[in-house]
Amino acid sequence: MTTKHFIIATAGHVDHGKSALVKALTGTDPDRLPEEKARQITIDLGFAELNLTAANGDKIHAGIVDVPGHEDFVRNMIAGVGSIDLALLVVAADDGWMPQTEEHLQILIYLGVQRAVIALTKTDLGSVDSVTEEIRSQLRETVFARSPIVSTSVRTGEGIENLKMALASELANMQPQRDFGKPRLFIDRAFTLRGIGSVVTGTLTGGCFDRGQSIIVRPQNLQARIRSIQSHGVEIDFAQPGMRTALNLPDVAIDQIKRGEVITDSDLGGASLTLTAHVVKSPRLRAKEPAARPLKTGSSVYLHHGTSRMAARVTLLERNALEPGQKTIAHLKLASPMFAFVGDRFVIRDASEQYTIAGGMVLDPDGANFRGGAAQLNLLAMRAMAPDDVDVCVRSEIALRGFVPRKTLLTKSHFSGGEISEALMRLQRDDEIALCDEIAADREFWRKLRNQAVALIEEAHRRNPERAGLDVHELRSTLRIQEPDVFEALTSDLCAGAFVRKGSAIACTSHRPALPAELQPLERKIREALSEKPFDPPSRREIESDSHARQVVRFLIESRDAIEISPDVMLLRKNFEGMKARIADFISKSGPATVSELRQEVGSSRRIMVPLLEKLDRQGFTRRIGDKRTLAASRYM
Repeated sequence: MTTKHFIIATAGHVDHGKSALVKALTGTDPDRLPEEKARQITIDLGFAELNLTAANGDKIHAGIVDVPGHEDFVRNMIAGVGSIDLALLVVAADDGWMPQTEEHLQILIYLGVQRAVIALTKTDLGSVDSVTEEIRSQLRETVFARSPIVSTSVRTGEGIENLKMALASELANMQPQRDFGKPRLFIDRAFTLRGIGSVVTGTLTGGCFDRGQSIIVRPQNLQARIRSIQSHGVEIDFAQPGMRTALNLPDVAIDQIKRGEVITDSDLGGASLTLTAHVVKSPRLRAKEPAARPLKTGSSVYLHHGTSRMAARVTLLERNALEPGQKTIAHLKLASPMFAFVGDRFVIRDASEQYTIAGGMVLDPDGANFRGGAAQLNLLAMRAMAPDDVDVCVRSEIALRGFVPRKTLLTKSHFSGGEISEALMRLQRDDEIALCDEIAADREFWRKLRNQAVALIEEAHRRNPERAGLDVHELRSTLRIQEPDVFEALTSDLCAGAFVRKGSAIACTSHRPALPAELQPLERKIREALSEKPFDPPSRREIESDSHARQVVRFLIESRDAIEISPDVMLLRKNFEGMKARIADFISKSGPATVSELRQEVGSSRRIMVPLLEKLDRQGFTRRIGDKRTLAASRYM
């Protein structure tokens, strides 16, 4: 039978018995630090494991993260609840609902936690009924309104088995964390063991890690290899999403890694110093509380994401200030790079780190691309309303950028490559986007870009009817397309229709290069000049006497009626072929020949013969050996 893996985190006010409850459930004391033992409070994160069997027989393995409840250690609490499946909210019967209970509840809501079990502790010391009623009142109109409340006493053992059954029941009705092929492990501990080397621990989400796999530590892009993996002290070959995971990274020095950094694989993109997000301020904040003060544009705050914490500056994009119960889209400039995905949740605390003032969801982890404007805000608002809808996210991403390489489309998101590909097919079928080679483009953007290109090509035909078409480098420069793959996709799209690529030019398939009537007499004159001495014609400087002559020469070369031998030498095609034939015939009969011998045989000059033979060498027609030419081997076959 398959075991389901989940993560539970405690939450609640200091001294309400969270750690004691974890020990009663698991047999493991999560308080591991000497200072925690001395002060009898949890300071940093603690960990334990709980094995449960659901009523239907399902095996459940839960990693428990025990968090501090003291207000001085809220930053550590947030680091422990960033990737959890179920909250174990602890309220003591002798105290009831307390300030940190409320703050922890708001943090859970900000982070998008959907399920909780409420443990009413110390029931031997307080009024169960009145506190239960208080809890129900406090949870009204939250996602936890119908969460089970289980009365417990660690001292008497009352309710511990009932709590296990409640946890098993909740988890049995939940889906384990998805494996969408993008593993991330937010480091919550980093330490070294003698003979082992550096070890990091965290909760794995989004994908699997295998023993021996290469990984990257973000945001500093430090490469390493996983030598071994453990989960709660047990060696395993691979770790799955929803598992407490310890990775042995022997290639990394312990002073190179710390809490807040992220372990991932090598193809998920980099970290960013800016992001665009949906920010909300809890309606539960009471007017006189410091946390309820308006969040204003320009505010300096601390942003908590995963296990990281960093200073940030907030720019609100739809209003100047955010009051309790309000939400908006904001631009966040970070003091250090963040490796975030679309849909990631975060918590905002004030600059003094005393109050939790807001929360939010990442809408664009590369916010430097945000250009502002109502259209972009509308697209981001759509994404904020449906962050789990792959079609909405793909469509809005393409519309925000105009075009996106398919291989990098929503790489930093909670969607698998397969899900994104299927969404692209649906959107193309519904004519909402254009797929061209490896580029996904907004339909309207691509139509305008294509129309611009068509107009430029047609204008080039009108201005220079003698030319083969518009030079592709000129087209790309005029359109200001920086990305080579986008330009290749555009030309491919054009050539799938009424256009054709001719060397370095692109043209309408119906276009036939022709000189204007007024230049045709000059063309005849130049042809005559090149034919008078077919194997020793005048130089281009003599022929290109003015701009009209240069126009004619270019036409002859592009139409392949003339061959450019060097910057100053050109031959009519028939004469070029005639010289090649004579050279081949002479060498075939007489063997390898010098420039002088070939010049005399053909009846040319050294000015023509030297660049001609060099061109034939490059073409593989002849081969130079010392000061003589022989025919290339293929010419004898």
